[in-house]
Amino acid sequence: MKTELIKEKYNKYGLTPDDIFKHQHYIIITRSGIDKIQAIENIRIKYESIKCEPNFAAVKATAIKDELIIETFGSALKGDFKNGNCNTFYVLEMSEKRAMSRAVLKLTGFYELGVFGEDESEDFKRK
Repeated sequence: MKTELIKEKYNKYGLTPDDIFKHQHYIIITRSGIDKIQAIENIRIKYESIKCEPNFAAVKATAIKDELIIETFGSALKGDFKNGNCNTFYVLEMSEKRAMSRAVLKLTGFYELGVFGEDESEDFKRK
């Protein structure tokens, strides 16, 4: 059932093999896939910086699709895998991308199917 629902969404949003891949226990959607879904669903997102420091940032995303509104967060801590979750100095931008991915996937029902965005974790990058 879950696999069928994911296939339906894959087709609905015109996703291609470049937009989605399998990673260990999860299905991951790339940035390009997230952008396609957001455009098709006309999801509007407003961002608010919650905290912005040289090595840490947190962003709140308020996303609207029709009458649905959700709030979610993204954060990034510069450091290695032991002491952080981001290997770039662009922590604010990474926080924004993570918040966007979560908002889009939550509003479109992907999250409940165990599908995550590539930007949400350094572990989710395509090998």
